[in-house]
Amino acid sequence: MSSDANCQEKELVRSQMALRTQEFMDGQTMLRNQGFTEDQTAVCRVCPHHCNIPVGAFGRCRARKNAGGKVICTNYGKLTSMALDPIEKKPLAYFLPGSMILSVGSYGCNLSCPFCQNYEISMAGESDFRILQEVSPQKLCSLAMREASRGNVGVAYTYNEALTGYEYVRDSARLVHEAGMVNVLVTNGMAELPVLEELLPFIDAMNIDLKGFRPDVYRKLGGALGTVKAFITRASQNCHVELTSLIVPGLNDDPADMERQAEWIAQIDPRMPLHLTRYFPRYRMHEKPTELSLLTRLKKVAQKSLERVLLGNV
Repeated sequence: MSSDANCQEKELVRSQMALRTQEFMDGQTMLRNQGFTEDQTAVCRVCPHHCNIPVGAFGRCRARKNAGGKVICTNYGKLTSMALDPIEKKPLAYFLPGSMILSVGSYGCNLSCPFCQNYEISMAGESDFRILQEVSPQKLCSLAMREASRGNVGVAYTYNEALTGYEYVRDSARLVHEAGMVNVLVTNGMAELPVLEELLPFIDAMNIDLKGFRPDVYRKLGGALGTVKAFITRASQNCHVELTSLIVPGLNDDPADMERQAEWIAQIDPRMPLHLTRYFPRYRMHEKPTELSLLTRLKKVAQKSLERVLLGNV
C-alpha cells in the first residue's frame, strides 16, 4: 500500500472515530435533556434540587419516583386531607373574602423545615399511610361543584407542598377552571419556572411562603431564595398573590432583613399583602412561641414599604 493510500486510510479511521464519538456525545446530551441517563438514573427537574434518582427510588420530596427511567409523581390523586375551609385560612385576605373553598392535600415536600406545621403529611411518603383517598381530577371537580351550595368557590391545593405533584394540580385546575370555579395554590415557591408556566393559565390566586430574606436561611431549610423570588415575581404577573412569612425566633426575625424583604416586595407591588405569622413549637423545634411584641415591631418595619401587612396565628 502506498504511503498516500495509508494516510488516506488513517484519516478515514480518524474521521469515523470522531463521528462515533460525536454521536455518542449527542446521545448523552439527548438523554440528559429527557431527564435520564444511559443507566436510567432519572433527573427530576420540578425543583432546583434536580434530584438524580436511581430506578425505583424517590427524590428528597418523597413524592417523585424513577419508574423505569422516567420521573413520575406517586402522589397523583392520592389525598391525605380534604376540608371545606374559609378562604382566609389559606391565608388569603384580599381574594374573595368571606368565601369557602374546598381544600385538598397529599403528601411530600421538597423543603426540610424543622418547624413544619403539617409535618405528618409533608414529611411523609406513601408508605407512611395506611389509607389514602384516591380522587381523580374529574371527581375533585365534581366535589367542588357539589359544595357550591355550601358557599364553595373552587379548590385550594394546600396542606403539603402541592407542587411535588404539580401534574395533579394542573389537570384538576384545568377542569375546575372550565367549570367556572377558582383555583388557589398554596406553595413554598420552590419550583422551576417551566412548572409554574404550566399552571398559570388555571390558577386565580396564590399564597406563597417567603421563609426569610437571606440565602443562608433557605440553605438551612434545604431551599434556594433565588428560586422563590423568581417564582413570586412571575406568579404576580398572572394572578393574585399574597405572601406569608412565619416568624421563627433566631431564624428570620431580624428587622433589617424584614426591611430589605419589604422593599423588594414593594418593587413588585407595594399593595401585595404580606402575612407575618406567629411560630409555635412544632415538629423538631421546641423554642418558645414568637413574642407578639416582635411580630408587631416587624409589622411596623414592613409597613414602611408595604400597604397591606397582616399578623396571623395571634
